[in-house]
Amino acid sequence: MTLMKRVLIVEDDADLRDMMATLLDLEGFETVAAPNGAAALELLDPRLDAIVLDLMMPVMDGWEFRRRQLSHPRVADIPVIVVSAVHVQREGGTVACAAHLSKPIDFDRLIRTLASVCRMAADA
Repeated sequence: MTLMKRVLIVEDDADLRDMMATLLDLEGFETVAAPNGAAALELLDPRLDAIVLDLMMPVMDGWEFRRRQLSHPRVADIPVIVVSAVHVQREGGTVACAAHLSKPIDFDRLIRTLASVCRMAADA
């Protein structure tokens, strides 16, 4: 029996966040979701298998979320897939991530990427 992979979705667009959660749930993932980086920090859990992260969000953007995630050893190694219309690089640094997918989202590619990232994390 394969254990369900747990994914945190961090996306400020409620419709897109709900659509991703529904799609991933249908594909066999267990999802939790947050509307911004600050709310996502409250949901960080070492049992997560991956994080799907938008970069441009109010309250706390994806760059700051990732910086804070990396500063906590218990959750620093959770792989991140950035899903954003902007580049992962900006003045002051780059977001370290396992993969970067551009918006608009190709949901088939997101599922393949998540499956691959979760498999690589399990093998590590």
